[in-house]
Amino acid sequence: MSIAVTGATGHFGRLTVEALLRRGVPADQIIATGRRIETLGDLAGQGVSVRRADYSDEASLRQALAGADRLLLVSGTEVGQRIKQHTNVITAAKAAGVQLITYTSIVHAPTSTLLIGQEHRGTEKALADSGVPHVLLRNSWYIDNYTAQLPAYLQHGIVGAAADGPISGATRADYAEAAAASLAEDGHGGAVYEVGGPAFTMAELAEVVSAETGASIKYTDLSVQDYQAFLVRAGLPEPIAASIADGDRAVAEGELYVDPADLVKLLGRPASPLRAAVAAAVRDLR
Repeated sequence: MSIAVTGATGHFGRLTVEALLRRGVPADQIIATGRRIETLGDLAGQGVSVRRADYSDEASLRQALAGADRLLLVSGTEVGQRIKQHTNVITAAKAAGVQLITYTSIVHAPTSTLLIGQEHRGTEKALADSGVPHVLLRNSWYIDNYTAQLPAYLQHGIVGAAADGPISGATRADYAEAAAASLAEDGHGGAVYEVGGPAFTMAELAEVVSAETGASIKYTDLSVQDYQAFLVRAGLPEPIAASIADGDRAVAEGELYVDPADLVKLLGRPASPLRAAVAAAVRDLR
């Protein structure tokens, strides 16, 4: 059984390839694809097949997925282009005879009011229309997106528009391990998993960051409009600032909360706790 992973030159795809190897999937049965395959030399050295693939280049996708039995489709990052790009991957996978596609969607995709929700719904529809058996991993937020901001938190505190909304965050590594499980194990075809870890609020995140750093970090809650303006003043382009602020709006309305049971089922263990993730990030920072 050959397993292909898209976006292996990015964080999530790379972690999934590593998780597959840890699970005992033979290296020569893993296909790692991406645009910058020069970064995958170490995987190639272990026997992993490394192939160039670009979501916008249909010919590259057909070549990259040849011989694959199962596929992880990691959601793209180009806002406004995802449905077309993902459909390109799905079409190439079907032509290659792929028997199962796992897709990294968004939590509560059918009802999500997030700006990015429409693209995930469009991809889920393309998967359904393709007739290829698939698994939907509807992931909540990455804890890593918060821990990556530790330097800013230490300098300016934590600012957002999430109010006291619950965030069912999990580490990128846990989400990747869950994806690997859905590919390496049998019996996941047709499953829809709402995936996330134990919930926390932004105020609770501030408490954990304070405890792990020894600094006094406070969470300041703004309106969605004021938070978007804050992000623009911080140097983010308007579309990105709007998307981030919209994410906090959805958090405040409870859209990023899920029961952690699905992630526990896929991992076979509890999700990594928020405090451990923050502690690791603090060690890396020092």
